[in-house]
Amino acid sequence: MTAHVQELMSSLPDEKIDMIAATSVLQQQASEIRQNKINWQSYMQSQMINSEDYAAISALDSDKRGQYLQTNAPQSAKTFLNLLSHVSKDQTIQYILVMIDDLLQEDRTRVEIFYEHAARKKESIYAPFLTLLNRSDGFIVNMAARILAKLACWGRETMPKSDLNFYLQWLKEQLTNNSNEYMQSVGRCLQMMLRNDDYRFAFVSVDGISTLISILSSHVNFQVQYQLVFCLWVLTFNPLLAEKMNKFNVIPILADILSDCAKEKVTRIILAVFRNLIEKPEDAQVSKEHCIAMVQCKVLKQLSILEQRRFDDEDITGDVEFLTEKLQNSVQDLSSFDEYATEVKSARLEWSPVHKSAKFWRENAQRLNEKNYELLRILVHLLETSNDPLVLAVASFDIGEYVRHYPRGKNVIEQLGGKQLVMQLLSHEDPNVRYEALLAVQKLMVHNWEYLGKQLEKETETKPSGPAAISGKA
Repeated sequence: MTAHVQELMSSLPDEKIDMIAATSVLQQQASEIRQNKINWQSYMQSQMINSEDYAAISALDSDKRGQYLQTNAPQSAKTFLNLLSHVSKDQTIQYILVMIDDLLQEDRTRVEIFYEHAARKKESIYAPFLTLLNRSDGFIVNMAARILAKLACWGRETMPKSDLNFYLQWLKEQLTNNSNEYMQSVGRCLQMMLRNDDYRFAFVSVDGISTLISILSSHVNFQVQYQLVFCLWVLTFNPLLAEKMNKFNVIPILADILSDCAKEKVTRIILAVFRNLIEKPEDAQVSKEHCIAMVQCKVLKQLSILEQRRFDDEDITGDVEFLTEKLQNSVQDLSSFDEYATEVKSARLEWSPVHKSAKFWRENAQRLNEKNYELLRILVHLLETSNDPLVLAVASFDIGEYVRHYPRGKNVIEQLGGKQLVMQLLSHEDPNVRYEALLAVQKLMVHNWEYLGKQLEKETETKPSGPAAISGKA
């Protein structure tokens, strides 16, 4: 990791991103809440708070806050938590949370004030704020979430597993709510959390990567796009996670965004993810597969376009040069089977030349048995789940060719459940899918391969397949 990237990892998530976050809904509302001072004396007069808490909160809510904290840290934490548990008015809770967040933002070591209070009381430091996640007021909920991230990331201990899973699940649910006006704030919490390796693995275990990819596949604004890709970038600093990442189809999704995005910071962070996916895996084969996947997703073309542009950020230029070299080298080493395997794993099947090559199937049909029939399982899964007629047609064709060229192929496909799925496609609404499914079923049924080959040649002369069929000439 370069010194510049190390600096980026330590500074960008906090200082620079907070400049961006200052425009978020949460920060705009916090600015308004700070202006509406609370009359603490009225709380004491009505005996809603005692004199000790009144003295503490009055000092904390003044320009003498820093001085008071230095000599009265234990009382500060005690008063804040007393008020959060005894005051019910939303406006006051909002104000208290802004005060807590501000004092932590000024000096992150102040999280220790809350850790020490929790240790003395033998209570959970997180419980008071986790409870607030159940409130109906959006500001209270999201400011509590922001404070939780700071306690979890800046304190002496990591968040306990049960609290952590609850918090990460909550963040996930908030991200998937399309109408959530606090999306940037939720993304900000996740950006902080995923710098911790323990939290990374916990996030993956609650299916977090799939959630990020699902949201990135939909139309979100560039700021949220940037934040979620940033989360993927931070995850890829762990070699194990970098190796697993493309199993979630990260490369195709990010390649699509790269080709569409106009914002430099989104471009920069996607290139940084791609670089990590090549540099971080300890298994050289995985790095190679990632390179091939990028080539398959037309990333080289995007890199050549980026080379023509001028960027103020030298990291973009460096990443473009690095990726171009690595991808060009992988193209030279690319075998037709590598190309085929990458296409299948991407789930974006098309009539690329390799499918229609008899030589390819003669030489490689048996290789589809490798890694416990990994590629065949993907093809069968696509037959079951894809709604794309092109994918269904190509997958049907490939299964037929596998059976045609591998003697025991018919049994393998039956055991994987492929035969039944192909037969179901005989009634598909798309004529090209029906045609390819019919050919595949014939190959699954017929024993005399030589006779079938001649029959297929005759049929192919009269019925288009492949690109011609897909173009609507069938």
